[in-house]
Amino acid sequence: MKRGESAASCGGCVLAAAGASVAALVWASSERTQRHMGGGFEGEGTDYSVLLTELPLVVAAGAALPALACALLIRLVCRRRRATATESEFHE
Repeated sequence: MKRGESAASCGGCVLAAAGASVAALVWASSERTQRHMGGGFEGEGTDYSVLLTELPLVVAAGAALPALACALLIRLVCRRRRATATESEFHE
């Protein structure tokens, strides 16, 4: 693996971790989540099942979207570099 590809892969992992963290924070601060996690009087209406159902999906989606965007960007840049290299060889 080349040094640039290694750095890009590391960047994708960092983006995935940041995306998962931000997604979890946004989910936790939403009005809907606040209502489920104890918005009622003396804990009435508290529904902790959202921690088992929604939170893992939010974190997975938050990690997947930036990683996919990074992978797509890397693929487009590599494709453009190959096209430029092929074009310069053609003109020589």
